[in-house]
Amino acid sequence: MSTVISRKWEHVVVTGGAGFVGSHLCGALLDAGAAVTCVDDLSTGRPENTAPLLERPGFTLVRADVARELPVDRPPDLVLHFASPASPADYLRLPLHTMETGSLGTRNALELARESGARFVLASTSEVYGDPQQNPQDERYWGNVNPVGPRSVYDEAKRFGEALTTAHAETHGTDTCIVRLFNTYGPRMRGHDGRAVPTFVRQALAGEPLTVTGDGLQTRSLCYVDDTVAGVLAAAAHGMRGPVNIGNPGEITMLALARLVIALVGSRSEIRYVERPVDDPAVRCPDITLARDKLGWEPLVGPEEGLRRTIDWFRSEAGR
Repeated sequence: MSTVISRKWEHVVVTGGAGFVGSHLCGALLDAGAAVTCVDDLSTGRPENTAPLLERPGFTLVRADVARELPVDRPPDLVLHFASPASPADYLRLPLHTMETGSLGTRNALELARESGARFVLASTSEVYGDPQQNPQDERYWGNVNPVGPRSVYDEAKRFGEALTTAHAETHGTDTCIVRLFNTYGPRMRGHDGRAVPTFVRQALAGEPLTVTGDGLQTRSLCYVDDTVAGVLAAAAHGMRGPVNIGNPGEITMLALARLVIALVGSRSEIRYVERPVDDPAVRCPDITLARDKLGWEPLVGPEEGLRRTIDWFRSEAGR
């Protein structure tokens, strides 16, 4: 595998930078020598995620709702638009906010990039594929999405964001890129955010039953956060418009994931089956041929190693 493409950035604006993936991006960019302005309204982001970054030169935290304003004190050369509730627990609790962030927030971030002559990267999602009738999913697949179901506030916000990003590039010549992220996991996830990995880890550490929805045979493809960050920055540096899938093509059932977490934790937890959510996808697996061929990127962290790191982080948080 060839070396992932890199590029030197001077000033990067990261919307949603206090969130799970966003905060890891902020740290990686600071490590690379960029100044970073994190814009977050903290509706789902956590102050703890950015607390260590506040002590680092070049980092600025701005609390603002990107759907209303994007107050930045100097022009960036890269805008990473990662603001959005991303877990079912959050977007079901904040449906209108989710849609406004995906529409008005995306427009504001695009305008900042256009006015600054900056590169723009939209964090889209595998949820644009809905409950796919094609597996694995490549970027040419249009998806199978319920536009009025409970998940639609997130799915359709991201689909609209992709359409708006494409129109902005074609109308204004904005330098844009769309990355579709698949099921990222790792340290800094919230234990009660409703996603499988933090839920299973939290339950296993507490000795509680692991709640597997349906028969547990639905699949996901889990990408460790360090790999996701590397893929996003490679796409930003490349100059491609995308969309491009960033995820791990290793598919696992939710039942197998629950059993793996129990084993890695060394827990005596049992598995309890609960009702499966409406419109829950049966399969989720990225075709990453484009990312491999164009970016020289593929995930490096395997599921056991990534889960061990995640479990260790949850243990350390519980000990504080």
